[in-house]
Amino acid sequence: MPYIQKEVLNELKRIDLLTYFKLVNPNELVNEGNGLYTTKTHDSLKISNGVWNWFSRGVGGKNAIDYIMEDEQVSFIEAVRILIRRTNVRVENYEDFVSKMPQYVERKLPKDKKIILPEKNEDNRRIFAYLMSRGIDKEVINYCIDSHFLYEEKEHHNVVFLGYDEQNQVKFGCARASNQTRFMIDLKGSSKENSFRLLSQNQTNEIHLFESAIDLLSYATLIKLSGKNFRDYNLISLSGVYQTARNIEESKVPIAIQKYLENHKEIDTIVLHFDNDLAGRNATKAMQIRLQNYYKVKDNPSNFGKDVNDFLVHKLEEDKKKSRSYER
Repeated sequence: MPYIQKEVLNELKRIDLLTYFKLVNPNELVNEGNGLYTTKTHDSLKISNGVWNWFSRGVGGKNAIDYIMEDEQVSFIEAVRILIRRTNVRVENYEDFVSKMPQYVERKLPKDKKIILPEKNEDNRRIFAYLMSRGIDKEVINYCIDSHFLYEEKEHHNVVFLGYDEQNQVKFGCARASNQTRFMIDLKGSSKENSFRLLSQNQTNEIHLFESAIDLLSYATLIKLSGKNFRDYNLISLSGVYQTARNIEESKVPIAIQKYLENHKEIDTIVLHFDNDLAGRNATKAMQIRLQNYYKVKDNPSNFGKDVNDFLVHKLEEDKKKSRSYER
């Protein structure tokens, strides 16, 4: 392996991405104000406070080496070589160092998945009853069925939740048991970047994130109970708990919102409705750390129980008690 002085390597690691672009290609930078930069080529790449996040790819880093490794799909050593060449950092025996570097690695693009959907049942009675037992409002359920966002599958009568891409093609599906069994599974070929969601037809600058489809529908019901229209909100489920990295600061942005944020520049506020357990609290902390330089990130967990559905069921029970007391 080629040798490079430790002092020089430390110097290279200190070159942040903003400095790199100013040295190598300053015309590529786009100043969005308040210390936030992006680039003309990749507008989902955000640079701020010495760190960078590339939302469309779900990656981020602290320096130019990290960025070169991701952008050009090369090893650490190759990225160091490129940085030395482009920034003219002095390295002893540079020619020998360069000659021993590996060549560029071709970036392999993921193949488009084909989702396999289970056969639909002739009606949706069982899942309708199940969702109502979880406190979900009739109007919310009917809207989702009529909009082809969910249906009852024929063989096991599970609830199937669907997610669509920008071309209105089904790209995501997950099934959940419509009885007391804790059965939950993503359908084969699903892409989480198009997870189950209810989006406003009117432009809004805010999105609400949930761990599950049930929590999303529960929040839609709570919106209706408050006298507002749930169809005026952007509600997105992550299809399961967001898995953070061991070092929370290095956690990736969930794929379920990466592409959405890239395609919707109007969004400036993200509201988190994650569970009140350890995984949910860690996920909240990770999201706040990774996104706080670019968005207003609000933590809005359930005021009762583990999740949004627990709170909804509790609220409905309390409302019934109050109603009975008024009738006496």
